[in-house]
Amino acid sequence: MKQQGKVYTVSQAKDKARNYCAYQERCHQELRDKLYEWELHTGEVEEVITAMIEEGYLNEERFAKMFAGGKFRVKHWGRNKIKAELKARKISDYCIKIGLAEIEEEAYEQMMMKEFEKKMKMLKDQNQLVKNLKVSRYLMAKGFEAEMVWEYLRKTYT
Repeated sequence: MKQQGKVYTVSQAKDKARNYCAYQERCHQELRDKLYEWELHTGEVEEVITAMIEEGYLNEERFAKMFAGGKFRVKHWGRNKIKAELKARKISDYCIKIGLAEIEEEAYEQMMMKEFEKKMKMLKDQNQLVKNLKVSRYLMAKGFEAEMVWEYLRKTYT
């Protein structure tokens, strides 16, 4: 049985939304989900979201930049995984493109090579082909482009 939560007025919801958005960068969908969780109706949800955009608490372009940069620097994700996560959060293609532009090409290649070498050292397989396959799968799962991974593999291990 679902427990009845507190019912918020639009004014109270705006105050809570300001705090929610000030704590960390949020996208529209995250706030929308939270507002529905607070049991606001569709019209009220859109009113609060509009207010947060006007007040500068919500900005999808800024969110995409922060998200892409953070996931790349902290979790060492590749572009494909970052893009998929942003799409899952219903971020526009335009904002995704701007977010991914935050990642410098040279830093991206260096990160991929560093992750490649780290994973290669961890593997205990004797067969180089097996190691190559495992490392390439690992990097592609982290979101690095297959062409980039295979190109580095060809240059390094042939």
